[in-house]
Amino acid sequence: MIELVALDMAGTTVQEHGAVYVALREAVEAAGGAPSAEDVRRCMGADKREAITELLAHPSPATVDAAFDDFHRRLAAAYRTTPPAPLPGVEKALATLRAAGVKVALTTGFDRTVLDSLLAVLGWDDTVVDAVVCADDVPAGRPAPYMIFRAMEATGTRSVDRVLTAGDTVRDLQAGTNAGAAMVVGVLTGGLTAERLGAERHTHLLPSVAGIPALLGH
Repeated sequence: MIELVALDMAGTTVQEHGAVYVALREAVEAAGGAPSAEDVRRCMGADKREAITELLAHPSPATVDAAFDDFHRRLAAAYRTTPPAPLPGVEKALATLRAAGVKVALTTGFDRTVLDSLLAVLGWDDTVVDAVVCADDVPAGRPAPYMIFRAMEATGTRSVDRVLTAGDTVRDLQAGTNAGAAMVVGVLTGGLTAERLGAERHTHLLPSVAGIPALLGH
């Protein structure tokens, strides 16, 4: 029996039109980097400060800080132009899961500043989800499993055998696998194909988070 469903945000529960990765690439380029599209794809799902560090060649802490601030500015501007919104069927799925007694947590590679503004735009609070964990809350982002473990702690979930994780990136699946979650679900609402996402270790592939209640029999 699954007690906790831990879900990624951008591309998994939230449609933000890929703005985060455009902002990330542009901030890295402005800092002197030259990331390819594949380089950026490899950083999908990662802590954004860690992603900037990875995409720049041996940057100084000051360079990373400046690029991270630039990323914030670019993402905020993109969100003002095209506000993020829940992906189709997500809010109904979250409500169905919680009505069935399943805890729902959001995990994200965003820092707390971006996360809080995103939650405000969505209107999501503790009436929608049981816990929210961001990159600032843990010592390392995905593929480390720490955000999942923190979500377990926050919801009182004691066994990874009772956890389902879901996300739209390779790092989401790697984090779920590294956590030992009973179910590691890839969803196809992000930027990766079924072939690309399915090549990573997982238990299920679904068109979207909307299919999770049925997967669990709810």
